[in-house]
Amino acid sequence: MLVWHCWAPKVPLQFQLPFSVRTLIKHLPSSKPNAFRPHRTDAKTLTSTRVFNSRHFEALTSRQREQIHLYVDCLLDWNQRVNLTAVKEVNEVMERHIEDSLALIPPINNFYTSHCGSSCDNLNLVDVGTGAGLPGLILAIASPGWKVTLLESMNKRCVFLEHAVSLTGLSNVQVVRGRAESLGQNLCFREQFDVAVARAVAEMRILAEYCLPLIRVGGLFVAAKGHDPQEEVRNAQRAVQLMGASLLQQCSVESQSPYGQRTAIVCLKSWPTPKKYPRDPGTPAKVPL
Repeated sequence: MLVWHCWAPKVPLQFQLPFSVRTLIKHLPSSKPNAFRPHRTDAKTLTSTRVFNSRHFEALTSRQREQIHLYVDCLLDWNQRVNLTAVKEVNEVMERHIEDSLALIPPINNFYTSHCGSSCDNLNLVDVGTGAGLPGLILAIASPGWKVTLLESMNKRCVFLEHAVSLTGLSNVQVVRGRAESLGQNLCFREQFDVAVARAVAEMRILAEYCLPLIRVGGLFVAAKGHDPQEEVRNAQRAVQLMGASLLQQCSVESQSPYGQRTAIVCLKSWPTPKKYPRDPGTPAKVPL
């Protein structure tokens, strides 16, 4: 029994607390800073049953729609501890991120079928700078025949991605922690992919050096951009050509996103990327071609 004594001037007071010193110390707040701990989200506790009206979304199977809802709930849950997205509401995530990601599938399918001379049923795709898995993880859900690599340099985001892949039950996704400049010089990744995608990563001059060394000759690079990327595309023409590619087309994508018209910039890899590219990590962003 712990006994505390308190004194006011010349008035001794005594009261008893029904717990021990050890119990008191155990429940005192810790002064240590909070360390990052991977958070386990139980699929059974997720309650996202929102209806999202989108042609792309409605074309998915019920299992695929369920997987997307699981992912969205998981994203918003983890986002309270790990900086994954500036978006805080479910409907905004669906409109801004999920819809935009799904809207990339038609241009990928159409251009790959028409320019790469083969079926797009079993694409080997890399999402460069995937962040929270956008668009790559959503593409993997919608196209289970694709093999998708999520490339991300930040460890905390990779931990989230591994959890999201496990939670959604995806078997066609691998998470790779690293920088695009390093993997572009690694023979296990260099010119090994049919398609590379990038969304909200960098301007086109930089993206060309990040992505095109990873794509095989005859493959595609698809960059997701906003409504008016004309100047950015003009500035990137030299970089695209140096990487061994040419611009195929800029096409508006069918998206119900409230953030304006979206554009997919599609490039065709026509010849091997010179061995000196990509340059050392950090150089493409500091000194764009």
